[in-house]
Amino acid sequence: MKKVLLLLLWSPMLWAQTISYETSKGQETATYEEIIRFYQALDKKYDQASLIEVGTTDIGKPIHLFVLSANKIFKPQAGKVTLLVNNGIHPGEPEGIDASMMWARELLEKKALPANVVLCIVPVYNVDGALNRGVSRINQNGPNTYGFRANSRNYDLNRDFIKTDSKNSESWQRMFQAWRPHIIIDNHTSNGADYQHAVTYFATQKDKFNAQVSGFFSKEFNPALDQKLSASGFPPVPYVNAFGATPETGYLGFNDGPRYSSGYASLFNCETFVVELHMLKDYPTRVKGTYAFMEITLELATKHANTIVANKQKADAAVAAQTKFPLSWKLDRTVADSITFKGFAAKYKPSEVSGLNRLYYDRNEPFTKRIPFYDHYVADLQIEKPKAYIIPQSWGRVIELLKLNGVQMQTLPKDTEMEVETYYIEDYKSPAKPYEGHYNHTGVTLRKETQKLPFYQGDYIITVNQPSNRYIVETLEPQGSDSFFSWNFFDSILAQKEHFSAYVFEDVAADLLRKDAALKQKLEERKKADEAFAKNGAAQLEFIYKNSPYSEKSYLRYPVYRLPK
Repeated sequence: MKKVLLLLLWSPMLWAQTISYETSKGQETATYEEIIRFYQALDKKYDQASLIEVGTTDIGKPIHLFVLSANKIFKPQAGKVTLLVNNGIHPGEPEGIDASMMWARELLEKKALPANVVLCIVPVYNVDGALNRGVSRINQNGPNTYGFRANSRNYDLNRDFIKTDSKNSESWQRMFQAWRPHIIIDNHTSNGADYQHAVTYFATQKDKFNAQVSGFFSKEFNPALDQKLSASGFPPVPYVNAFGATPETGYLGFNDGPRYSSGYASLFNCETFVVELHMLKDYPTRVKGTYAFMEITLELATKHANTIVANKQKADAAVAAQTKFPLSWKLDRTVADSITFKGFAAKYKPSEVSGLNRLYYDRNEPFTKRIPFYDHYVADLQIEKPKAYIIPQSWGRVIELLKLNGVQMQTLPKDTEMEVETYYIEDYKSPAKPYEGHYNHTGVTLRKETQKLPFYQGDYIITVNQPSNRYIVETLEPQGSDSFFSWNFFDSILAQKEHFSAYVFEDVAADLLRKDAALKQKLEERKKADEAFAKNGAAQLEFIYKNSPYSEKSYLRYPVYRLPK
């Protein structure tokens, strides 16, 4: 009898009944081990659920995907919406983890899965951070302990969707490309100001998104979502992006570049909701708010499934045919929406630490008012796509990431010369300190040339006529805000490998000027136009060198080439 009782106590079936969030009355969040045991038990108990390993992490543990399907088919299904819930990208923000466990259990117990939506839940993405439990989020009101923001290599995984430094990100992208979801819910906890709202969120930035998808969500889906959230007791506002100022003066819509989950997903016409529960609300409130958001999103996805599927298909076709692509965006402050904001009065009082004035929010003075919300972005830089890009096979990591993200490409069958458009990096800026392990390049300026260059059997040609066009263009064009160039994939071209000794080159330069009248004229014109240059012998030698046959043609030449139309 004792042996049977012991087996029952450790049976994975029982782990699916309650979780530590429930037994602790909202004071605890599930550990990684508990999370996986819980989903394993659901998998075993219900035939409409399957727990799948979709890749590995930097810490050696697997990333799981829990798939809920009414028809018991656990793979992408044509004609059905795929709704992906991503939890624990920042494990210190765990409400999505606990809410998803209880939600999945309820959907299965009540047999409430819709026939036209496949629901996929990442139980915890940043497994590394989930295992590193503590109390690192000092601004946050519970739970008692939780995971850490970064993974085991100290990367913030919500900055790693293009550079892909982590195994976590590589596995996640492979999963995303296999499922190509229509909607993502990425669950978080906010930082920043104090206010009355428990639920804040931002959707994929509408102006940067394909109009076919963006129009439906911004005009129909999202307003219905807001209305239903308010009716459920969680009136939402856009994510409060007002660092350094109090929000009632107005704040900005989030400019979600491709490094972030929502910006990455938008490259493939997938709508993302980044849900940010307010950090100062108690943990049960945050879990309930997250639960409500997911439940309502599923309800609306079920109602509008045919439209969502059709719009994505149309968007994919439009992107494949698209000719112009924005690479950077700027906020248009002349256009402001107005939103209802429920805040607390911002005041100042002497600090007990420094004696100087400090900000605080007075919860005894709540207010409700209309405030400006700036969320209109315009393209700052656009480019015309080429017929194709050519990438030498020597840039293997770039090729790996393009393949990982479903980009179709062909290899050259033999060595050949081709006339291509080339970029030379004229200027760029880099920070003094690294950001997420990189010294990101910004302010990139280019010089364009047409050159006839040799390419070799096995080099890659990528035609820009596919649904992945945005990913292709925004990663391969060096002026893209999150391009591979920006993330330092091509930094070896920025260092010159050969140069000259001035005392030797003086005679060679003089001989070049005697034999090349055009070069001599070019030098004289530069001297007339630039007085400082005319007085600088070293600068003149460098000018001649750069315009001579001895100059490195590969120095600063960007090694991704454009095949003109």
